[in-house]
Amino acid sequence: MSDSRPVALDAMGGDHAPHEIVAGAVHAVRERGVQVVLVGPPKILYEALAEHDATREIPIVRAEEALAMDEGALASLRRPRSSIAIACLLVRRGDAGAVVSAGSTAGIVATGRLRLKGQQGVLRPAIAVALPTAPHPTILLDAGANAEVKPEMLVQFAHLGSAYAEAAFGITGPRVGLLTIGAEAEKGDKLVKRAHELLSGSPALNFVGNVEGHDLLTGVADVITTDGFTGNVALKTMEGAVRYAFDQLRQTIDESRVAKLGALMQRSRVRRLYRRLDSEAHGGAVLLGLNGTVVIAHGSSRAQGISAACELARDLSASGIVARIGERISSTPRTHRIW
Repeated sequence: MSDSRPVALDAMGGDHAPHEIVAGAVHAVRERGVQVVLVGPPKILYEALAEHDATREIPIVRAEEALAMDEGALASLRRPRSSIAIACLLVRRGDAGAVVSAGSTAGIVATGRLRLKGQQGVLRPAIAVALPTAPHPTILLDAGANAEVKPEMLVQFAHLGSAYAEAAFGITGPRVGLLTIGAEAEKGDKLVKRAHELLSGSPALNFVGNVEGHDLLTGVADVITTDGFTGNVALKTMEGAVRYAFDQLRQTIDESRVAKLGALMQRSRVRRLYRRLDSEAHGGAVLLGLNGTVVIAHGSSRAQGISAACELARDLSASGIVARIGERISSTPRTHRIW
């Protein structure tokens, strides 16, 4: 399956917009072969493209407003002509295959739900993040879209994540785990206990039981479902721990000549490990459950991260992720379709 439509890139979203966003677009076009259309103020974006001699390579769609990084969900209503709103409109009209933004997560989620609408049968869209496990990533969701959920939503998140694992990584029968405080079925609060019962009784899911926080990077499950509050805290904690570990490693190497020599001899392996754990290398999170593909890049993304996000969006759109989710939900037997 292929999709010749461009990726609509919100040029005004992110801590380093628009220059790093534009640089990422140029890299995606030239190095990854991704078609991109920039959405934002034409004059500013034209000048930024001129710095890369790329004014003829990447088209621009006008959007004079932008959501600030500190604006929340209500901003989607206050700024109906924002760059992220126009990007979503391009997807809804069929002029683009996917949306990429490094802007406010709350603003992206709210705007996506307003402009693209949820897929039929989907209660809430969820943010899915690919954790850098081996031999293939583990999908964690929800990573921040829904702080308060019902047990039925955790089951649906498992379906969304399973469709993502199949489409993006070719995993057959993805193993689903439920994030909680213990491996035993009775561990957790009422929400988790009920979700465990529902997951266990869902024949369309390969449920392998509860998983704990220390299991996130072990690959014991291909998909891990949880509420957005827990998922976001777990993700940020993991990112902080990885950053701390590399900072300590760098400090230790700098303090010792022997360590410097060892690091020099192992530099290729250290670089591979760093790239595998670097969030910018994976393109960002995916907002699943909407009538369109939406990739949320990290707010601090530089050009390389934006470029990777554009490639991820292109590939997911080409894989038919939206249709796959629709098929998975619609094919669930009515006796088991608890939503």
